[in-house]
Amino acid sequence: MTEAVGLLSNLFAVAFWAAAVRFAVPLIFAAVGEVFSERTGILNIGLEGMMLSGAFGGVLGAYLFGNAWLGLLVAMVCGGLVALVHAFVAVTVRGDQVVSGAAINIAVAGLTTFLSRSFFELGQRVTVESFEVWEVPYLSSIPVVGEIFFQHVPLVYVAYVLVPVSAFILYKTTWGLKIRAVGEQPLAADTVGVNVAFWRYAFTILCGALAAAGGAFLSLGQSNMFLEGMSAGRGFIALAAVIFGRWDPWRVALACAFFGAADASTLRLQALDVQIPYELVLMIPYLLTFLTFVGLTGRTRPPAALGFPYNKGKR
Repeated sequence: MTEAVGLLSNLFAVAFWAAAVRFAVPLIFAAVGEVFSERTGILNIGLEGMMLSGAFGGVLGAYLFGNAWLGLLVAMVCGGLVALVHAFVAVTVRGDQVVSGAAINIAVAGLTTFLSRSFFELGQRVTVESFEVWEVPYLSSIPVVGEIFFQHVPLVYVAYVLVPVSAFILYKTTWGLKIRAVGEQPLAADTVGVNVAFWRYAFTILCGALAAAGGAFLSLGQSNMFLEGMSAGRGFIALAAVIFGRWDPWRVALACAFFGAADASTLRLQALDVQIPYELVLMIPYLLTFLTFVGLTGRTRPPAALGFPYNKGKR
């Protein structure tokens, strides 16, 4: 019993909670972007590819310009361009959104591998200028709370702010009303003069840019290099968080925090040398994602027009 209590106290130490906050950040960026995309009726399962494009674009930008913030900008442009392809297929061509997203994931995984080996020597891990930890004055010195929440790189604080701003836009502005109308009743929205195609394009591209910012956090916030496949399924976990959070930014952020804690627990268990095969430990976040999908099947109601193309000429 004493050993179990000691293990739990070490597992859930302050360092664990600080890591959980960090690991939730890329999920928050991608999931909030997905909330906007799905609220307009576009299902974007290409989050994984967009995060990976952001991870590579961030390193490439920082490598070329010697600045992490410019790297972030390049990352978001890359993610936006990838999302533009998805928007073209989903909105203009009115193709299958699931197939388009899956194709993007596969294509970007191969493209980033090819480009990383082209720009950088094969097998060489090029390090670049990354984001440095910024301790918030006064707040970072608060015992426990300061270490958990206020001793991180700036992108963590941007993610904090992104959630309330997104909720405000979605529920308290005219933009938010149009976003929700396009995702629920595109015909009715079109009838009153809302350009359905414009709003779907705009927020699909925004989704790609935010997902890429999450990918850039992986390469410029948690490390200072690009590794092939470094998004490691986080795009799919973000999709699960959107469903778990019922398309609400606040609930989605809490779901991301939950998955971030699960991710942090894998590293913590390995660091504590718990006698569990590491393959099983690494499965924890993905197993929780699977259980979330199974548990919520049939219990959530997505936007009514989600995944359905809108043909303005057919009413």
